[in-house]
Amino acid sequence: MTAPLQEFEDEVVEDPTGRTPLVIKLLVAATFVVILNETIMINAIPRLMADFDIDERSAQWLSTVFMLTMAAVIPLTGWFLQRVPTRTAYTVAMATFCVGTALAAVAPSFEVLLGARVVQAGGTAVMMPLLMTTLMTVVAESDRGRVMGQVTLAISVAPALGPAVSGVILELGSWRLIFAFVLPVAALVAVFGLRQLENVGEAQVSSVSWLSVVLAAGGFSTLVYGLSEIGNGSTGTVTAFIVVGAVLVVAFAAYQLKLQRSDAPLLDLRTLKHRTYTVSLLLMSAAFMAFLGSMILLPLYLQNIRDLTELQTGLLVMPGGLAMGLLGPQVGKLYDRFGSRPLVIPGSIGMVVALGVLSRVDLDTPYALILGFHVLLMACLAAIFTPVFTMGLGDLPMNLYSHGSSLLGTLQQVAGAIGTALLIVVLQNRSEDLAAGGSSPAEAFVGGLQWAFVVGAVIGVVVIVLALMLPSRVESPEGAPVGH
Repeated sequence: MTAPLQEFEDEVVEDPTGRTPLVIKLLVAATFVVILNETIMINAIPRLMADFDIDERSAQWLSTVFMLTMAAVIPLTGWFLQRVPTRTAYTVAMATFCVGTALAAVAPSFEVLLGARVVQAGGTAVMMPLLMTTLMTVVAESDRGRVMGQVTLAISVAPALGPAVSGVILELGSWRLIFAFVLPVAALVAVFGLRQLENVGEAQVSSVSWLSVVLAAGGFSTLVYGLSEIGNGSTGTVTAFIVVGAVLVVAFAAYQLKLQRSDAPLLDLRTLKHRTYTVSLLLMSAAFMAFLGSMILLPLYLQNIRDLTELQTGLLVMPGGLAMGLLGPQVGKLYDRFGSRPLVIPGSIGMVVALGVLSRVDLDTPYALILGFHVLLMACLAAIFTPVFTMGLGDLPMNLYSHGSSLLGTLQQVAGAIGTALLIVVLQNRSEDLAAGGSSPAEAFVGGLQWAFVVGAVIGVVVIVLALMLPSRVESPEGAPVGH
């Protein structure tokens, strides 16, 4: 550990007030702004379908391409964050995000808008690993649950609030106002953060494996594209995309194992030798499949079937996002005191119950019921995310923090993209089958929606199984239990 980093860490550990370091507060604010955009377009899908004359599957790519880009770029961040100062990483991330946001606001076509979302996601991809790596470096082990609870606001609540924020903005006018609103906020956060931010640690110098970058980007994007096209193209073509994507991902992993012999991998897979980290990785991936996949379903149902406006839809789903935000810090404190199992296991069960109830919605389900179980879903996810993030990264030695957060972020985004694509495919295919059997368009849509939520609940069962495999606490590499 470098001397400046040791001094900074000692200062934080010995702070008797238990205050969150300023560097973490600044990174949380910036990360919240950029991750908010991961789901901010969900509520605008019906309007975009009309403005650009595209179908539902095409429109949902505005969210999917964001996640795919993050999945392609995040593997690079493990290497990037070790080799540039904190301020440089922050500047690159926020400048890239602002450029993409400005381009989206003036996009003349759907293709340009998609490209702008790619640029936005490129900046966002750096922020989350930067925040997680810095937190694990400068926050004392005994305080990580509380601080990670605050970080949950950025990582989990921002996507949950995206549809609500866009619903309010869309009530004022065009979908372009979403980006016109986000741009100045992002610019102000970037400037203020740069004025206050201090570098943490010292940069290292080494080359990057561009073959690894190509394999990761091509593999993850091809795989998810193939999965999203199931039921929407020839079986042979779809299978080819899935197989090619899977082969490239396997080749990427094999190449990283080879590079580890020279201690220069793009993404160090030695993180997977740590059992609790690996279980946490799988659990977070499954949870995000159900979380982001389910998030796109309610706005479609509320606007297409129940004829709610974007604002009304946003207001209905907003309490769930707020519940997650308010519970995050409290969950973190409970984790520090009691460990993970009393939180993650009940949270996983509650998640499945909530998705199971939502799978029974019909043409006239009371809004109060939808609201109540959406809040329950978000509350249960808060009980899952904070402990699992903290335990997973806490199981790693310091030299693997950046790689561990990068791998976690990569699979989280890929899982979210797969979950979104999977549930939309189930929705559309089931709806088409019911329509062909004589059901009305509304009945067919609701039938497809019910099946999609059932798939989400099945994914939630996987989360329960993985939660049962987690210990209540982990031993740090130095041998002290994390959280007490």
